[in-house]
Amino acid sequence: MDKKILNDYMDACELIKETENDIKQLEKKKKTIIQTNVSGSNPDFPYNPTHFKIQGTTLTYSEDHQLRMEESILEERKKSAQKLKLEVDAWLNTIPKRMQRIIRYKVFNGLTWEQTASKIGRKATGESIRQEFRRFMELK
Repeated sequence: MDKKILNDYMDACELIKETENDIKQLEKKKKTIIQTNVSGSNPDFPYNPTHFKIQGTTLTYSEDHQLRMEESILEERKKSAQKLKLEVDAWLNTIPKRMQRIIRYKVFNGLTWEQTASKIGRKATGESIRQEFRRFMELK
């Protein structure tokens, strides 16, 4: 695991959220229903007037097909991002707790080395945390 994958993790998390929003927008389009009332009568005697309520979507068959294909692509994108996220989460559970905290503060939360050192505590300095992180990543 390298730092690039950790940055990809952040992008994967954001991509999952964005893709879920895109899927919701497609669902909203598919569920748009219009309705109207029409009047008619029996074509044979007696001519009794009758009122009907008609409702449906505004989508043509090809538009509906396109929306379904877009949704399928978005679901595939989301699944791929979730897979990467799970791989990194599983890897994080295998490394020392201190390094987990450093990675969360520095990489995931975007703190500076000094801010990360402050969060870690135990008289850590920004430079010592940076060196510890660098050595750890060289081993991995």
